[in-house]
Amino acid sequence: MTYHELCKRLLNAGIENAEWDAALLIEHFCGVNAAKVRLFGDRDYNCAGLDAAAERREQRYPLQYLIGQWQFYRQTYEVSPDCLIPRADTEILVEEAIRLLPQGAHFADFCTGSGCIAVSVLAERGDTTAMAVEKFPNTLAIAERNARRNGVRERFVPLCADLLETNCLPKAASFDAILSNPPYIRAGDLESLAPEIDAEPRAALDGGADGLIFYRRIIKELSHHLKPNGFFLFEIGYDQADDLRQIGANAGFPNCRIVKDYGGNDRVAVLTRT
Repeated sequence: MTYHELCKRLLNAGIENAEWDAALLIEHFCGVNAAKVRLFGDRDYNCAGLDAAAERREQRYPLQYLIGQWQFYRQTYEVSPDCLIPRADTEILVEEAIRLLPQGAHFADFCTGSGCIAVSVLAERGDTTAMAVEKFPNTLAIAERNARRNGVRERFVPLCADLLETNCLPKAASFDAILSNPPYIRAGDLESLAPEIDAEPRAALDGGADGLIFYRRIIKELSHHLKPNGFFLFEIGYDQADDLRQIGANAGFPNCRIVKDYGGNDRVAVLTRT
């Protein structure tokens, strides 16, 4: 199978970035640099791994899971169906955290998934430490491996806990900031998403009937773990800014600053007491 043939197969399957996907698949499974793949588009690659991966990609299985890793911010992360795929929009949250965290900060990353938020912040801010909280042991193990892979394991404290349960955190836990990209998609909207989303863990996407269950829980019930000058930093859906303002105001966090993503959509909410 050639690069051009693979591009055609993926394009016919409805994959928007077929050329990019094809180059990355050949690079990963055949060991040929993606730039060279494009230069020699008619070279035939006799590779069983590529053939199998191409078939799965045609079925809209995520490219990231086929490759087993993905770039996020300035780091590389292991990914699998046990964790959500890191997305570029989440880098906005990382950038805000790097800028806002005080010197020597200890922060939490709730619903850590692959660990991409906590690990990228730790990698860029060598003065900080983090507690990464995740409900699922297999997912938390991926986050730990990513912390090790990116050289921050000694400052990365994993905690397996369900944030929706009472007493989910140690009583003495105290943070300068709580960061989170929680599940925030409305349950009724999940079926209308791209086919690739079906392969990602439903628990990392489903935010309940209105998409706000985790925001309410974290802001209302877990804010006592913030230090007096601490703040919340959330990724949010494009239409959830007003909801976050209201939830924050009702819980004693009346100041809500919204940061837009690269596409101009509301993406990050920063909540403070004053």
